[in-house]
Amino acid sequence: MESMQTPLERRQMTRPLCVLIADDDRDIVDTMARLLRAEGHIVQSAYTGKDVLPAVRIFRPDAIILDISIPQMSGYAVAQAIRQLFTDVRRPLLIGISGVWKDFADRRIAEQVGFDHYLEKPAEPAKLLAILETLHGKR
Repeated sequence: MESMQTPLERRQMTRPLCVLIADDDRDIVDTMARLLRAEGHIVQSAYTGKDVLPAVRIFRPDAIILDISIPQMSGYAVAQAIRQLFTDVRRPLLIGISGVWKDFADRRIAEQVGFDHYLEKPAEPAKLLAILETLHGKR
């Protein structure tokens, strides 16, 4: 007989993800945090680029949602530093978000510095959740 579990029930059976949201726009951080907490995930926030690396060392997130144009250290520089910190399999999934993706070159730079995914602001909740869902079974 086929299971009749709801998506929320299926997610509750798996380990919640630890997600760091890094953006200087507190409204965006708060909105994403509410969404992810409602899905059962554990969320931490950072509001400047220089705050991201200490948060990563302490929180050890499964995924990082990182604004490309975050102040005090660009999202690109933060992504490179994170990739240098985690040279093993346990490195966090990096999701770049931006309201200013100009062209294909921006996405190419994002790939080169280590972003796994990139979304335009405002990020569609379904797309974000689908990306995070790929981590289940890998952690």
